[in-house]
Amino acid sequence: MSPASDSHGPRTAAPPVPGGPIAAPIAPALKATRTASPKAVSAKAVPAKAAPAKAAQPKTASGDARIASPPVKTRSDRIMGRLAEERRAPPPALPPPLDGEVGTGVEADRRRGRGAVSNAAGRFEPAARVLFDDGWQTLEDLPPFRTEVTEERARTIITRNQSPDIAFDRSINAYRGCEHGCIYCFARPTHAYQGLSAGLDFETKLFVKPDAPELLARELSHPSYKPRVIAMGTNTDPYQPIERRYELTRRILEVLADFGHPVGIVTKSALVVRDIDILGPMAEKGLAKVAISMTTLDPHLSRTMEPRAASPHVRLGTIRRLADAGIPTAVLTAPLIPALNDMEIERILDAAKAAGASEAGYVMLRLPLEIADLFREWLVANFPDKARHVLNLIRQMHGGKDYDSTFGKRGRGEGPYAWTVGRRFEIAARRLGLAGRGLKLTTAHFRHPKQAGEQLDLFA
Repeated sequence: MSPASDSHGPRTAAPPVPGGPIAAPIAPALKATRTASPKAVSAKAVPAKAAPAKAAQPKTASGDARIASPPVKTRSDRIMGRLAEERRAPPPALPPPLDGEVGTGVEADRRRGRGAVSNAAGRFEPAARVLFDDGWQTLEDLPPFRTEVTEERARTIITRNQSPDIAFDRSINAYRGCEHGCIYCFARPTHAYQGLSAGLDFETKLFVKPDAPELLARELSHPSYKPRVIAMGTNTDPYQPIERRYELTRRILEVLADFGHPVGIVTKSALVVRDIDILGPMAEKGLAKVAISMTTLDPHLSRTMEPRAASPHVRLGTIRRLADAGIPTAVLTAPLIPALNDMEIERILDAAKAAGASEAGYVMLRLPLEIADLFREWLVANFPDKARHVLNLIRQMHGGKDYDSTFGKRGRGEGPYAWTVGRRFEIAARRLGLAGRGLKLTTAHFRHPKQAGEQLDLFA
């Protein structure tokens, strides 16, 4: 009697253990199963899990099997594949919605008109402070955030840098912190040096340098000073609301005009038109130009991102008034935020050109240090349906990270999305005549004005 049969007829062999070798006595039974008729096969016991059948390989004329090459994917297939992978990917780690009851979040009533939604301790602080509800409803008694101004005495006012990806090597900042409250402001982390938060403290606890004009005059008068363009508005806005009271920016411009020193200003405030009487004559000599920052033409988005800055139509009016006064005026589309305002590039440039802008530039969103957490919180609180998509695109531009501080990449990003945004901007700017290096300011008029009582130079 064969091993595979008994007195009751042929016996079906047990299926092999998955991944194990096929024993010799079982092989004849498997062979018989393959050669049996379809009706006989249906009567046999089906194994628990049958191995998937392999597709027949095409054969050459000699009868040898050949391996078929995979189908060539089109560009559309690749794009759809990436979208499918993004949908299958787990969502990024987003903070839970903030209700202001515990943690560093602040209730909406206490931060009305502000940009940040939290006030976490600075990164250099030894302890973190969070709100805690002790059950006595004491959180309801906390006062709203008010603007506080502190005067500080600085030893110098000109700040120098050696960054290779910006067009200036020195700047002036008469204010620390900024009441405009722009959630994306890359100057927020500097408040940690004061022991304060980059969140709501940056918008409400401001510092001014009341002797900035005198410090500037002293530094410009130094015999070894060599003039180059001074930038204003590179850290905080020189025309933020408290400038109406302190007028430090205006007094600084008066000093620069007296010395014949070139200056470039970046602002999003309409207050700059107050100083046309100073900027106009300077511009005639090639000593001044202004860039107006435009993030969006949507007033709702602007109010959400920049709660105390001028509205978009007011900024366009500011460009028109500066241009009419003969002051070279640029539009700075900064920052461009993927899937939030980058679709407005062409519209912003069109509107700025119609208002009189003569050149344009752009900067992608930057999220250094505390700004990454602040921006995520703000995004979830205001645009929860877009949060995951926006953050995914940001990370695509920075090698999977929230931010890459490498020179040349930090303000532009890299990868397909960043490249597409850059090409769109270049095409639109070239079409409107806004591309190019722009006006170069001159240092030919720099001089040391004579002070009262100073002896005249015999050989001048």
